[in-house]
Amino acid sequence: MQSKTINLETIKDLRYQTGAGIKDIKQALEEANGDDELAKKLLKEKGKLLANKKSSREAKEGWLGSYIHNNGKVGAVVELICETDFVAKNQEFQELAHDLAMQITASCPGFVKAEDAQEQDLKGEIAEIEKELIKEEKPAEIKEKIKKGKIEKLKKEISLYSQSFVKDPSKTIEDLINEKIMKLGEKIVLRKFYYFSI
Repeated sequence: MQSKTINLETIKDLRYQTGAGIKDIKQALEEANGDDELAKKLLKEKGKLLANKKSSREAKEGWLGSYIHNNGKVGAVVELICETDFVAKNQEFQELAHDLAMQITASCPGFVKAEDAQEQDLKGEIAEIEKELIKEEKPAEIKEKIKKGKIEKLKKEISLYSQSFVKDPSKTIEDLINEKIMKLGEKIVLRKFYYFSI
């Protein structure tokens, strides 16, 4: 297969889209034979691997990010944690905290991650799913699989990390955080968030 030439414009575009370092972008483009879409996927995977690798580190510094919508009736505050004070004071880290607060204001998620949502927290929604399934003429084991699938889908829908980022719907919040982990080189955790409305 003929490889595309890697030019500065492609590197700039990928840097803008992913926030990855130039060295990582060049390496991904070389692995992808110049295919920028494949390189973007490789960078995304690298971000996930790095996030997993850094997950065991202790994060004790951080920044409180906030956002109040221009109508003054909804807003959010987030507690974004990292490893060092140096990163906590970094403008990109603080912008991430602000963006996460804006996302929460826009979408009002129930949980940070899908695995945080327990079935006892979703009793009403699960009752509705079961009510709908009673009407269907299917074997019990099939209904149970459908119920399980719908519950998992619901957990993702109401969890912040699974949502599409309001500023760039091509990436999830988890992707956004993983990009920042890759770029800033530290563990980043959204510990808590608070949503307010009048």
